[in-house]
Amino acid sequence: MEAAGDGGPERGAGDGSRVRLPEHVRLTGDGVVLREWEDGDLDAMVTLFDDPQVAYWTPLVSPFGLQAARTYLERSRQRRAAGESVQLVITVDGGEPAGEVLLMFRGLGPDLAAIGYSVGAAHRGRGLATAAVRLMTEYARETVGVDRLLLEIEDDNAPSVAVARATGYRLTDAPPAPAEGKGRSITLRTWEYAEPGARDGNEGNGGKSGGTT
Repeated sequence: MEAAGDGGPERGAGDGSRVRLPEHVRLTGDGVVLREWEDGDLDAMVTLFDDPQVAYWTPLVSPFGLQAARTYLERSRQRRAAGESVQLVITVDGGEPAGEVLLMFRGLGPDLAAIGYSVGAAHRGRGLATAAVRLMTEYARETVGVDRLLLEIEDDNAPSVAVARATGYRLTDAPPAPAEGKGRSITLRTWEYAEPGARDGNEGNGGKSGGTT
């Protein structure tokens, strides 16, 4: 992984504050470039997110128009400033957006975080989700210092389950988490990243962190 930006994350000063995230992050590796959303990406964001599969599997509003894109971009910047999340564009060369991958912190500090992602319809089936999750996992573990890293995926989201398996996550024994979303019942299963030496091929019995691939 190659990381570029304006400095690395900083842990809170022991006063209960959140991790302080850099304003700009750019990650390169595994055939993808993860970069910041830019103001000029709004039309592309609409193309990616105003999609039936994105509407079904993710919490994004539907329909997703230009105003929704502006609001989403502004909120993503607010969450970054607050130390709550890192939201990066998935690209193959730093240019055209193909999707998004998110690192979302659970509580104060980098002890626990979850990854979510979505890939636009025109870019699915190319392994971009797997590459982006793998790259964001490496950034979270090695640069941010996240102790535990999770994915939360619906059982019948087979593409996201495949991404989880391919990127080193395994199903945990955590009870399924029921929820309501967009008028339907949702049951999320928790997957946790396991270091290569800790993987034994056995899964537990048990963003939304999953996404479209």
